[in-house]
Amino acid sequence: MAAIDDPVAGFAGGVARARAGARSCGVCTLCCILPDIDELEKPANVTCRHCVPGSGCVNYDVRPQTCRDFLCLWRTELQLADHWDPAVSHMMVYVQGPQMTVLVDPAYATIWQREPYFDDLRRWAGEARRNGGYLIVYVADVVTVVE
Repeated sequence: MAAIDDPVAGFAGGVARARAGARSCGVCTLCCILPDIDELEKPANVTCRHCVPGSGCVNYDVRPQTCRDFLCLWRTELQLADHWDPAVSHMMVYVQGPQMTVLVDPAYATIWQREPYFDDLRRWAGEARRNGGYLIVYVADVVTVVE
């Protein structure tokens, strides 16, 4: 599957990854809140003890490798529309192998089902299936495979 070599191919129009840092996080700190981070014993949907929401990590220089390696698609995929800015969408999107994952801020639990998001998600899910992958949405403990 193309997504193994290029994590964006097949999901967002097959365009190449942008250079890291092409977009900034701005005030977004969703990656410090939504995912679980084993190295920090941080459960999903709980703000990391090193995070200042709206500002960032106070432990940035010595953050774990998982945090160092992670960039959401907003940061790397310049073709992602402005409405996918995590500070606007309240969602964080990333790709691992054949899986495209969307983590949704539980305070905005249904936003992924609204337009323009749902149309994009269905299109991406179709592209993923054609390439042997899939798209899943997490809202707290609820997991949905987008068809």
